Amino acid sequence: MSGALGKAGRSLRTWLGLVLLLGCCLEVGLGCRTARYYAQAARGQAQILRRQRPIRAVIADPATPPELGAKLQLVLELTRFAETNLGLPSKGNYLAYADLGRPFAVWNVYAAPEFDLKPKSWWYPLVGRLDYRGYFSEAQARDYAAQLKAQGYDVHLGGVTAYSTLGWFKDPVLNTFITDPELDLAELLFHELTHRRLFLSGDTDFNEALATAVAEEGVRRWLHHHGTPESRRLFEEDLRRSDEFVALLAQARPRLEQIYARPLTANGLPERRREKAAIQDSLRKDYARLRAQWGGKDHYDRWFAQSLNNAQLNTIDTYHRLVPAFRELIRERHGNLEAFFKEARTIGRKQKAPRHAELEKWRQRAPH
Repeated sequence: MSGALGKAGRSLRTWLGLVLLLGCCLEVGLGCRTARYYAQAARGQAQILRRQRPIRAVIADPATPPELGAKLQLVLELTRFAETNLGLPSKGNYLAYADLGRPFAVWNVYAAPEFDLKPKSWWYPLVGRLDYRGYFSEAQARDYAAQLKAQGYDVHLGGVTAYSTLGWFKDPVLNTFITDPELDLAELLFHELTHRRLFLSGDTDFNEALATAVAEEGVRRWLHHHGTPESRRLFEEDLRRSDEFVALLAQARPRLEQIYARPLTANGLPERRREKAAIQDSLRKDYARLRAQWGGKDHYDRWFAQSLNNAQLNTIDTYHRLVPAFRELIRERHGNLEAFFKEARTIGRKQKAPRHAELEKWRQRAPH
């Protein structure tokens, strides 16, 4: 695996699928822009459905490259493992393959005010408010990102290789992620199947941290059955580097919040931007020192080469701030994932504020 932040650029997943398709019907009459948005989502999902073929037929096809056939066979083994060892039934998902002819399934647009770490959110039918806007067209995603930037927002655009339709469709394997290394592919499938097992409307942080923690545990168990001592050691080292990366970014947030909390005077805008830029520069220097400690491992170089604006920083916070809480829940349940999911569901029944307060207590109990 190349880092537990969902692999930075490829990992910023979504699950809009049928949600957006239904939205095309539910939102009629709310304006041309909204209708166009849901129409592109419907077309994108329909394209995926049209292009999928049964995996076993693709494997049996003499024209299928051997490498692709081997990866598709691995997917079948991983989904069986998820069902028998992780309590994540595939229920017919990942039994088909679709080549979309592009590197990403969708592109997500993230936004936040220039001087506020609170992410902009959008409302969707069935799943509530989410902290991103997904497009099946890169050009449309870039156009919308440009509109938000013109309005003064910090904006981040991320390509997404996989998403879950949460049971509304049977999700296929896509060309966008089938070439991933074995452990990355395992992490992705376990992550998306977790969304199908437990998903809370309107709580991106809960859903993504839960799926990230379960996928991490799933890969660890896969390696127990199929790995070597060396592969298990490398996996744990990779997780450690990822945790250090996440911790590095977490340390910058209170520094930014302190700047943003001060009243902004009429002539103070240039100074505030300089202070913000100084923290971003400091982050890059801190990463360079951390990278040196890793022996030059460059997992996050491309991530740090970007703007490091509020929207980009939020993508990591969303996926990882609550991960230690769910890790601790798994540990407290002695690795019993059924008991873990039962407890997570109980926490999920609470209102969002007390739900996050309880998870914060679990996070504080986790080893640091």
